[in-house]
Amino acid sequence: MEISAAGRLEVRITTADVGKRVSVRSLIEHGPPGEKFTDTVGVLTSWDDGVLRITKKNGEGVRIPESALVAGKVVPSAPARRRGPAASYEELARVSARAWRPVESERLGDWELRAAGGFTRRANSVLPLGDPGVPLDEALTAVRGWYTARGLPAYVQTATGAEGAQEPLCAELERRGWMREVTAELWTGAPAPVADLGGEPSGVTLSREADEAWLARYQRKGVGEVALRVLGWGSPRSSEAESGGGPSVWFATVPGEGGTGAPAAIGRCVVDGRWAGFAAVEVDPALRRRGLATTVMAALARRALEEGASAAWLQVEEDNAGARALYTRLGFAAHHAYHHHRAPESSAPAGEAAP
Repeated sequence: MEISAAGRLEVRITTADVGKRVSVRSLIEHGPPGEKFTDTVGVLTSWDDGVLRITKKNGEGVRIPESALVAGKVVPSAPARRRGPAASYEELARVSARAWRPVESERLGDWELRAAGGFTRRANSVLPLGDPGVPLDEALTAVRGWYTARGLPAYVQTATGAEGAQEPLCAELERRGWMREVTAELWTGAPAPVADLGGEPSGVTLSREADEAWLARYQRKGVGEVALRVLGWGSPRSSEAESGGGPSVWFATVPGEGGTGAPAAIGRCVVDGRWAGFAAVEVDPALRRRGLATTVMAALARRALEEGASAAWLQVEEDNAGARALYTRLGFAAHHAYHHHRAPESSAPAGEAAP
């Protein structure tokens, strides 16, 4: 908090600081006994009619009456991260988007409208990297019409918690009734340390395509022809991959006991320039805590290194404690949070996969 030379807390932010990262202390109106104040850190996304709105790293919007302010100051917009490869939000947004390539897309200014029959919100949402070229309300009307024409709910994917992320857009969407339906995080790390783990990869097979055995372990719903196109984009069947212009995709499989039935573990890796993106790491529930997930990631990391990758990313949901613990042990750390905002009166389709 900002403290004056006289030892008093001071409010050193104004409406001119909208769009900046701030730290404020405010009075709690109905707090627990003995607790009078609360601290909030995030981007000041609006200050209208005597109310501040601060959007936190996790996308949560906090409304604070200015009459409750006790102290406040502007703080650095991008605090130094302790580990992980250097990368901007925009670079990671584009790389991760290419790993979940939609079947159909269209540009609206700098926004990309993406559709893939409802399989994974990452391929069925707007990626708003820049200016849509029209006023926001007009852009959102166009977005809703585009998805309605395809029988899909309208989603806008946003990000918070990194320099260049979209806290102001999050706030504007929520002011218009768009509901923040799902929040996850994108983590970054290095593939080389992962490649050194997991023992010998003799029990892991790698393939360019998801075969029936791999799909037997994959837990996401709605895996049909469209989903296979999203999962396998960049395989040898992709014209862009054949010409060397697109990412390559690898699927890892650890056979089940006796070599029959669903695999013991699976994983997927998309190699795109310097980046290796890990996804779909799943283990038979009866065989967890045996190091199989690490084995799968190690095998994929080795292949990624062979193809020239030097950095890695993955996406993990907020409530997946097991995955978060694993990725922390493997040296990954959160880079930013991302969210899917659903248009008012839109409903998610049956079989919707993870964000």
